[in-house]
Amino acid sequence: MSDTGWRRRDWLRGALLASASALAPMACAPRTARDDAFAPDAPMRFPGKIPMRVVNDRPPVLESPWSAYEHDLTPNEAFYVRWHLEMIPTRVDPRAWRLRVGGHVERELSLSLDELKSFEPVSVVAVNQCSGNSRALFAPRVPGGQWTNGAMGNARWTGVRLRDILNRAGVKAGALEVTFDGMDNGALPTVPDFIKSLAVDHAREPEVIVAHSMNDAPLPLLNGFPVRLVVPGWYATYWVKALESITVLPEIYKGFWMSRAYRIPRVAGALETPQNLATDTIPIHRMNIRSFFVRPTGAAAVASGSAIEIEGIAFDGGDGIRQVDVSVDAGKSWLPTTLGPDLGRFSFRRFKLSWASPARGTYRLLARATSRSGETQPLEAGWNRGGYMRNVVEQIDLTAT
Repeated sequence: MSDTGWRRRDWLRGALLASASALAPMACAPRTARDDAFAPDAPMRFPGKIPMRVVNDRPPVLESPWSAYEHDLTPNEAFYVRWHLEMIPTRVDPRAWRLRVGGHVERELSLSLDELKSFEPVSVVAVNQCSGNSRALFAPRVPGGQWTNGAMGNARWTGVRLRDILNRAGVKAGALEVTFDGMDNGALPTVPDFIKSLAVDHAREPEVIVAHSMNDAPLPLLNGFPVRLVVPGWYATYWVKALESITVLPEIYKGFWMSRAYRIPRVAGALETPQNLATDTIPIHRMNIRSFFVRPTGAAAVASGSAIEIEGIAFDGGDGIRQVDVSVDAGKSWLPTTLGPDLGRFSFRRFKLSWASPARGTYRLLARATSRSGETQPLEAGWNRGGYMRNVVEQIDLTAT
């Protein structure tokens, strides 16, 4: 891949200008090109992306359009974007980039991209989902990025096993954790660097990889070029982008993004209430089970008297989807669906149902997934102060005319 980059302000200005042009056919008001021009929720075109809903512009936080989930693998140009620190990498020379490996190891490494690609290659299809996906739907409202349901994507990630890199460095006895640091930085020295950690045993699991490719193409810059960590089954906060440093530690890492941020109540479902906030919390980790309708949506009427094709996606933290049931009568009864091809236990699993000839009227449809381990979705939405891990049975209302 050739040298990729853009000046930060020129990039934002160009993105705003592109968005005004791209949105014209959508009957949206033109956007200005001022540096501070930003309207939450308005679609904008950022480099390498189609117009996407903007949750935040500095740093870029972009939500995938729902049409992206009509594909088993979410297209790179429609894959959501989530950065935490304002100063993201805007220019990366793959010839000069190095991945540093150090800490509690026998030998420190400084790996070029070509050297990294010389390791045994491996691929995994896995869902990358922001911990706060669907946060905008929490009631009472909670602070943070107000995602709807589009902070997720499914991709084929290709790279090298993290354990192969660690083996080459030689992890010393007594190692407990491994930390990961990317090239993004805070605008002020007081902003904590975004560093995440995994237990050594988890870091050595075969599915954890350092990926250089996404859907058989180089990682987009906004999704972590030149390499990112891929932790299948775990929330995306651990999938560090633009990775440049791996450090093995003989102690538990206690940095801000592990000890204070991204923490959940230590109870089933990570539940608490505004009146009774949990005092015992742990770092967020494995994804829970979810399912969504892809088509039809609740935005359009359907024709009565003819079969309606229902389609959706389901996924979990790595057990795999055993079944998805759909209700067309607000949960009074449930119909089994047909599952699509199994792309792996960390992937989206598509489900389909042909609903025969509904009469005229309004219908409430629900989808409920069950994993191979028996985990299923709750019928009532829970709450926590972080707006994390929403997985209630989703519903849409359809009108047959």
